[in-house]
Amino acid sequence: MTPTLTLHDNPTTLDAAAWDALLAACPTPTPFLRHAFLAALHRSGSAVTRTGWQPVFMTLTAEDGTLAAAAALYLKSHSYGEYVFDWAWAEAWQRAGQRYYPKLLGAVPFTPVPGSRLLARSDAARATLLQGIETFARDQGLSSAHLLFLDDADRAAAQAQGWLLREGVQFHWSNRTPEPYADFADFLASLTRDKRKKVQQERRYVREAGVTFDVLRGTEITAADWDYFYQCYDTTYREHRSTPYLTRAFWAEVARTMPEHWLLFVARRAGERVAASLVALDPAQRVAYGRYWGCTESVAHLHFAACYHEPLDWCVRERYVRFEGGAQGEHKMARGLLPVKTTSAHWLRHPGFADAVARFLDEETAGIEAYVGDLRERNPFRTREP
Repeated sequence: MTPTLTLHDNPTTLDAAAWDALLAACPTPTPFLRHAFLAALHRSGSAVTRTGWQPVFMTLTAEDGTLAAAAALYLKSHSYGEYVFDWAWAEAWQRAGQRYYPKLLGAVPFTPVPGSRLLARSDAARATLLQGIETFARDQGLSSAHLLFLDDADRAAAQAQGWLLREGVQFHWSNRTPEPYADFADFLASLTRDKRKKVQQERRYVREAGVTFDVLRGTEITAADWDYFYQCYDTTYREHRSTPYLTRAFWAEVARTMPEHWLLFVARRAGERVAASLVALDPAQRVAYGRYWGCTESVAHLHFAACYHEPLDWCVRERYVRFEGGAQGEHKMARGLLPVKTTSAHWLRHPGFADAVARFLDEETAGIEAYVGDLRERNPFRTREP
């Protein structure tokens, strides 16, 4: 039996144990590429053909029948829910009379978390998988293929195969090493005076407004708690004249199938719930991910308390090593999160289009370098490293 590449239009039919074992063998696994998470996106109707996410998952089966490599791939009819913005590329290509969509995307829908995307047991299997992705895109006549928020192994594979690399910036908090922060006060003491004072003032304002927090983890989060969280999540999107990407059915499923990965902060005022902030957890790696927030009553500075101060306080207590604050947001630096570069990889079928994008990326990369350099000059910590 020779190694075989296979496409799958329904992720729920894949062997969950084999998929998760492959993910665990990767350099940078995250909960968001677990079979349960991807299956919930599909079963709940959140990431399906109707919403512009047509699954075309690819697997590489070794000669002995084991799963050697795999990728969560989607044919996209738009660029929503990706957080690496290629709208300008699409507009330029369509102005030239060409069809940009559908394109091929390797990413976790609606989830800008860096990690392994080309799941593979070896560099050779990773390269074979990547070549399979490119061949599929070429054979289908697609304009392009994109892999978002890559780890170092995937970046190296894409670069070796001639894909274009694009950098972005996120903001992450890291616990102190080799001696972790003793408590939140110890963390605050590591900040510059003005940043420390800012956090203290924000926390004091929220506290004096009568707000307290319930911290619920895993199975402690009841269906009623999830309902309230979804109300907040939905309200946030509606206020921005948008529609939530994730359905209530999605949250019900991941609450049931992977409860250990969720941490919910519920803000109360006079006993009534006024806001909620959901954090995803990777207990094995001791990493937390800020995900979603919303409120049903406006309180000054409550967003900062619910999304940064309370989660970081929890991370310090639980000796977590990293808190990823999600996409964008320089304001996060004032709360102790530092700039971190992210990488995406892009293949464009037309050589002229690829050359034009490559020139754009050269300029953009120089801009990113300057931007990150400027941010690092504004380091919020008293020393260069927290």
